[in-house]
Amino acid sequence: MTVDGDMAGFIPQKEIVYNKLLPYADRLDREATELLAEIKANLSRAVLVRELWPGVAFWCRKLFSFLKLYGRRFSKEDHILFIKLLYELVTLPNLEPHMMQGYARLLIQLLKKKELLSRDDLQLPWRPLYDLYERVVYSKTEHLGLIWFPNSVDHILKALIKSCRLYFPASSTKEMLDEWRPLLCVFDVVMQKAISNMELFLPTIMPPEEHGQGFQLWFDEMMNLWMSVQNQPSWEGHLVNLFARLANDNIGYVDWTPYIPTIFTRILRSLNLPVGVSQMVAPRYLTNSYDIGHLVLWITALLGGPGNPAQKELTCLFNSIASFYHPSNHGRWQSRLMRLLQRLPASVVRRVHRERYADPSWITLVPECQKLTDADLQDFTRSLIGAALLAMFSKIGSTDAAYALQNLALLTPELAIPPVLEKTYAAMETLTEPHTLTATLSCMIGMARSLVSTNNRYPEGRAHVLPLLIGSLPGVDPNDFSKCMVTFQFIGTFTTLVPLVDCSSAPSQHSDLTEIEKDLCLASAEFEDFVLQFLDRCFALIDSSTLEQTRDEMETDTQTHLESLVELGLSSTVSTILTQCSTEIYKVALQKVYNFATSNIFETCVSGRMVADMCRAAAKCHPAESLRLFVPHCCSVIFHITDNQELQGEDELDKELLWNLQLLSEVTRVDGEQLLKYQGDLERILCVCVRLRCKRAYTLACNLLEHTLRSLSLIYPTEYRSTSGGFDTDLPIRDWGRAGDVAALGVCWHVPGQEEENFVFQLLSRLLRPELQRIKGHVSGEQPMSREELLQSLAIVQHCLLGAGSLLPPLDGPHVSDLVPSMVNLWEIKLHIGVDHDDSRENYRESICQTMRLLLHHILEHSEDDTKSLFVIIKIISDLMFFRGTHKKEFDSRWKSFTLVKKSMENRLHGKKQHIRALLIDRVLLQHEMRKLVVEGSEYKVVHQELLCNLLLLSTSTYSQVRSRAQSVLMAALGTYSFSYRDLIPRILQLLSPQHATTQQQFKGALYCLLGLHSTASLASVRDWDCLGEVWPALVRCGLSTTMTLEEPSIGRLLDDVTDRIHRQHDTIGIYFTVTEGCIEVANRIAQSENPSPCFEAPSVEELKEGLQRQRIRNVVAARKYEKLVNDLLDCLEDRDLPWKFEHMATDLLYLQLRDDHPLPPDAVLYFTQGLIHDSISIRKVAISAMAAILKQLKRPRKKVAMKPSDISGTEDPEGVCVGDREGNRWLQYDSNNLPVSQEQWDSQQYVEKTHWGYYSWPREMMIHAASEKPKDDLPYEEMSEGEKIIFEYFSDPEFIDQLIGFLSLEDRKGKDSFNPRRFCLFKGLFRNYGDMFLPLLWPHLEQLASDPHESSQRCVCEITAGLIRGSKLWSFSKVDRLWKVLCPLIRTALTNITVETYTDWGTCIATACEGRDPRKLHWLLELLMESPLSGEGGSFRDASLLYVLQGGLAQQQWRVSELLHRLLAYLEPKLTQVYKNVRERIGSVLTYIFMIDVALPNTRPTSSPHVAEFVTRVLERLKPLTSEPEIHNHVHEENTQETDERTQAVKLLKTVLKWLMASAGRTFTTPVQQQLQLLPLLFKIAPVEIDENYDEMKQDARTCLSLMSQGLLYPEHIPLVLAALEEMAGSRSWHARFSVLTYLQIMVFYNLFTLLSLPAEVLRIQTLVMQLLLDEQLEVRDMAGTTLSGLLQCQFFPLDSSLQTQLQTLSQTRLPKARGELASTDLVRRHAGVLGLSACILSSPYDVPGWMPQILMDLSDHLNDPQPIEMTVKKTLSEFRRTHHDNWQEHRQCFTDDQLLVLTDLLVSPCYYA
Repeated sequence: MTVDGDMAGFIPQKEIVYNKLLPYADRLDREATELLAEIKANLSRAVLVRELWPGVAFWCRKLFSFLKLYGRRFSKEDHILFIKLLYELVTLPNLEPHMMQGYARLLIQLLKKKELLSRDDLQLPWRPLYDLYERVVYSKTEHLGLIWFPNSVDHILKALIKSCRLYFPASSTKEMLDEWRPLLCVFDVVMQKAISNMELFLPTIMPPEEHGQGFQLWFDEMMNLWMSVQNQPSWEGHLVNLFARLANDNIGYVDWTPYIPTIFTRILRSLNLPVGVSQMVAPRYLTNSYDIGHLVLWITALLGGPGNPAQKELTCLFNSIASFYHPSNHGRWQSRLMRLLQRLPASVVRRVHRERYADPSWITLVPECQKLTDADLQDFTRSLIGAALLAMFSKIGSTDAAYALQNLALLTPELAIPPVLEKTYAAMETLTEPHTLTATLSCMIGMARSLVSTNNRYPEGRAHVLPLLIGSLPGVDPNDFSKCMVTFQFIGTFTTLVPLVDCSSAPSQHSDLTEIEKDLCLASAEFEDFVLQFLDRCFALIDSSTLEQTRDEMETDTQTHLESLVELGLSSTVSTILTQCSTEIYKVALQKVYNFATSNIFETCVSGRMVADMCRAAAKCHPAESLRLFVPHCCSVIFHITDNQELQGEDELDKELLWNLQLLSEVTRVDGEQLLKYQGDLERILCVCVRLRCKRAYTLACNLLEHTLRSLSLIYPTEYRSTSGGFDTDLPIRDWGRAGDVAALGVCWHVPGQEEENFVFQLLSRLLRPELQRIKGHVSGEQPMSREELLQSLAIVQHCLLGAGSLLPPLDGPHVSDLVPSMVNLWEIKLHIGVDHDDSRENYRESICQTMRLLLHHILEHSEDDTKSLFVIIKIISDLMFFRGTHKKEFDSRWKSFTLVKKSMENRLHGKKQHIRALLIDRVLLQHEMRKLVVEGSEYKVVHQELLCNLLLLSTSTYSQVRSRAQSVLMAALGTYSFSYRDLIPRILQLLSPQHATTQQQFKGALYCLLGLHSTASLASVRDWDCLGEVWPALVRCGLSTTMTLEEPSIGRLLDDVTDRIHRQHDTIGIYFTVTEGCIEVANRIAQSENPSPCFEAPSVEELKEGLQRQRIRNVVAARKYEKLVNDLLDCLEDRDLPWKFEHMATDLLYLQLRDDHPLPPDAVLYFTQGLIHDSISIRKVAISAMAAILKQLKRPRKKVAMKPSDISGTEDPEGVCVGDREGNRWLQYDSNNLPVSQEQWDSQQYVEKTHWGYYSWPREMMIHAASEKPKDDLPYEEMSEGEKIIFEYFSDPEFIDQLIGFLSLEDRKGKDSFNPRRFCLFKGLFRNYGDMFLPLLWPHLEQLASDPHESSQRCVCEITAGLIRGSKLWSFSKVDRLWKVLCPLIRTALTNITVETYTDWGTCIATACEGRDPRKLHWLLELLMESPLSGEGGSFRDASLLYVLQGGLAQQQWRVSELLHRLLAYLEPKLTQVYKNVRERIGSVLTYIFMIDVALPNTRPTSSPHVAEFVTRVLERLKPLTSEPEIHNHVHEENTQETDERTQAVKLLKTVLKWLMASAGRTFTTPVQQQLQLLPLLFKIAPVEIDENYDEMKQDARTCLSLMSQGLLYPEHIPLVLAALEEMAGSRSWHARFSVLTYLQIMVFYNLFTLLSLPAEVLRIQTLVMQLLLDEQLEVRDMAGTTLSGLLQCQFFPLDSSLQTQLQTLSQTRLPKARGELASTDLVRRHAGVLGLSACILSSPYDVPGWMPQILMDLSDHLNDPQPIEMTVKKTLSEFRRTHHDNWQEHRQCFTDDQLLVLTDLLVSPCYYA
């Protein structure tokens, strides 16, 4: 096949650009094309021959690898075909969940870059995806354990839908709304489902002409719903996310202006901030706050446009929350605020990028008028910068603030950088506060690029670079670790961006320089100084961290974690600086480093490593110059010392020798070509030193060997400067901060040439070959070695392999055949990695492999305790298999650090890979290494098989350390070689079998092999019937093995781990796989496609037939294998000798094998049925769950019919949305005059079981159970299946039932037991499947249990009763009637015995019984509960409990029982004056449920349930005696006195009403404001001012109510009413009430800030009210008014303008008469009011000094000697001012004149006691 001619018109979708820069880029195009042709051919073939496993799965993995290696390097046609194929595959019916998840992952990858495919190119139907989502996320059988999904499945499906919804057709919005509108019933849990489905599925990216078919269909309806709902129900968050996405995708096409105040009010409320002086805030349901990520999107999308209305609100939002960002404040709200601050600028940067810099694609652009202008961006920065500068120093948020500032500096450098610079310089000067330095430096690191780049709106930024660099040098401080690290990072970042070149001569040569450039050139003369000073600092750091100083002699010679970090920071910074130096500076620096390194001798552990690293960093930059200095010096020293013969055998050697070896080994890690000059010297040194006896010496020599080989043989870039081609250009200062250019990167690669290869193989033959000979000699016994000698030999072998691994061809040979049958090729991909292996040379990998296997067997036979050698052998085996120049672990950590650096230095605003050059080069190298590591899906060859068997030997050997190391290599290998596990599992299981005599170590080793590593899938749960069928029975059978002792605790724990692992990782394995015609059709199109055409023909007709045949056979065989596995487990269980632990294990495994597509074999049904009365409780529990599932499997399908609601009601619903109780759904209501009490009535009615149908709108096609189909009364025995017969026989056996009930009514954990849904499911299934056959046997037990008040008996009755009521859903009338005749008395009996322990169980029981049932079918139960809940017999507890149980039943029925709600309310109203607290609380809760249905939602008709308004009017009438009193005192008469006057009754009533108000505050959807306002005056009278435990319940409750009501959400129309009520109370005679008005006001204003601000008239009313209370005669009220005023000023609720200031100043200057008489009081009040007002002004800006502040402070100081209480107020204010401004006093001083400072100092410094 010719590849090149075939690809003429080929335009790839999007390639990975870095591939073009690899040194072997010319071979990649061809390689990619061939691979793509293979993938297309094999993938389409696998689908056509219907082989989902292994064929499709295998080639999908290959396609995934293709994406990783080449990006989307295929044509648009192929791209669309791949997506369509995977879409068909992922939505295959009944696909095994794990497979579905794999396809979904690949599909997400294919859909990732949305700009590549427009909606015209690709359309995907939404319905199949929705069916899949519904099947998985709302699975009907998952809770029963009939299907097991992987943990991440929800998450992946959601991600898939997000990627696909872009391509749903235009008509889909309407279809989705028809589907989900009927579910929008606010009282029901399905509301959550409906709204979250909308959030997930509704498409929002459409061209403007399609908006009419898109969001305009639902926007108004949903927006009005959101506007009218309160209390953040759980679905509200999803709605907000939907709006945010809509806003972001359609900027400029949706008009948000009318909603902006509401949006911001709700955002502020959802931050859950604490407000007000009285922190008695009952928490709103904190879990339902909005997702910050979406909020940020929404805010970003609202900005801009004419007048920019949202920016005003945003500024106000940040002003009102700014003080929360101050470092001294923290609470549970802090992380949300920090996230908001961190994400908002990033989101605006993304938007500006999209508007100005993004490549145009098919997605609609933002209209010109809506784009953000520069002025908008400046406003935006101004509104955030204050908060960011405060958060910079907070303990947890400093990184968030740094990220925010980095993005603000991208948008508006001229506003964001100067304030941070100021703080940085200040921090560099202080010595006392190191944390400010670390915080400011980390902020500067993020801003570095904005600061130094040339084309910038902030040109003077570059002048700061040198002062900053020199100022940061003292940070290299050996005593402060974190400061040291940040400084390294800071210097590293800045020097990466700036070439360190002295251009001070440039101004004389160039005439075109600007002033700023001239200054820069002159300043650049200091670079040399900086570099040398930095090196001096580093030397000092090294000197202070030698081993002697940092350790006692006792400790080990290894480094600590911190030291290794410092070492890393040091070497990378030195490397960066020297890379960026000009040649002149470099030479000086190199000489300095050389002198330091050679004039001292360092110990080789701590300081030696640091110095050697520095030298390596220096040598890397210019290898030729540096090697000329270092190599001759080191070589001469080493030769000089080693010439002495005696040294060879010494154990401890001279430090000088060690140090020089270490130095040499690091310096040689440079460009390999330069090493060739020193070939002879290096070879000579290596030959001598690797044979030295001293361990330290030969280890260093081995390092030298490895580094030399790596330098010669690897491919790597040789320089990382910030501009390609060096710094000899005319004006380096113009290159500051320049981004690398991907198109012209100019990477200099080191590719090993012929000479270097020769040198490598020469070294290998001189060093490696003799060692292998030695080892062979040792094995054969000709030349035995001591253990130390053997270790030395192994070390040399290992380091040779590590050094030259990339030149040695991988192990090869025949592969293991017949692992897995397939009609598709399963071959591995061969990737070219820049090395052409020369077959003429000796293949050292092979010879090492053979030698190691010989040695391994020798050691295991003769000296198994030589673990050190075994460790090395395991490492060598692992490298033989995987190592080709890079280790996976190393690669992962480099990839991670690459992404971190990229994130901190990238320019998100311009995008387009504008990274700095060094980063781009690094990324290309990572691409090269990634190609070396792509190995998964390799072929399993015989060589590998042998190595794996050796590893298995080691994994089951004597010593645990050897075992665990071998196991981890074994697991890695199993993950690499395709299907190798099928070969290995039988070998492992053999070690577990009882027939096989094994040692305990082998036994444990084998179990560990099955357990696997933490990250990988365990072998015990492989998705493969053959393996599972062997592994699970073997696990159970190993209990019979002689080695197995449960006395050994480690084995017990291990078995628990294995079963636990199986439980966690198990997901259902498919039995039936079918490929649909849709898949076949797409696969055919792939097989016919061009560019490149598939590499072989499509399958022939015979093959297609064979494929179909195989699919059929496979499915039958899989079903057999499944049954065999179940039967094998049952056989194990029959063995009498099986220990109990294994019996439990087998039962657990058997339970995992229940499925919904294949019935459980009858023997297993029998086992589980008997298990219900097993002696062991854990087996009983499993059996209960299993029985519930089995009964679900056996459930007979019922016929359903479609019906039209309008036929029944006789009325059509009007056009448009009409919600709530209406004529059309009246027939669903419970109506006691028309209950089905006779056979005819029962049959004539249509029943709708689901509560939400018909409330919002009717579904298109409504399916209900067919009433016409007469249910067979009993299932005759002859018609039962095997399984049904077994269950029937056992449950008809009285003895079995006795035992079962005995066990079920036992206590499990005292006091912890509660209603168990598993048992409920069991009984529901029994009665559903078998009708009332078992009732006669069960009944006596039930009656006996019901009359026994014990907790466990009652719980058992609850579970059975609930199951009975739900199971009788489709029984015939005669049966149901019989049932209720006996059940009603039973429930009555049980309820008379209700106790504290059991009332919740009964509540759950009745609620469960009524859930999802038509109330008309349950009329017996509902009427029974309604009889007389508050009879008073049995005391208050029984009354409260009965109400609780009733509430459980009615709450489930929601809006369909309005008649019962009316009856209940009428029954409760006279009884509201209850004496007992618990009954009052319960009544309060019940009232909430009664009125919950009365909601004011859009389009909703007035409900037929009770209305709040009428109720409140009636209550107020009864509270008359209290409202008329001026003040309610605390002397309510004692409860027991027989006074029944109206007042006492009213007080009792009020207590209940308070309970109701408290209960409903958090639960109702809409608050009835008008009605509550009528109660306000009463509450204000009662509520006490301060919190005091001793107050009676009523006062506490009143206070709570006020707090809750003040937090309520207000609509514009309510605000005047509330203010009127507050104004009325402000004139009250009681000062308590006046005081409470202020606390109420504070909270109300904050929680409704933006709504209020949109009504200027009301703002004025509030201001007047506060000023009026500031002049109150009562001191406490005045104080509180001052506090309120300062709070309102702080959120800028009204401006602090000059008129307000003068008003306050005039007040404060009221003259006080001389006489000390009482007359002065009004004047004193006025004067105090003025002073309080001025204090409020000062306290309203706690963290800065506005222009008006100095003057007001001076005015205040005049009042220091006024009479009390004025003096006190002034003192308090001044001390508070001092506390808040103390941190930044240096800055704040500047705002005052000298005279003012003098006065202030006098005031603030406390007077001296000795004066």
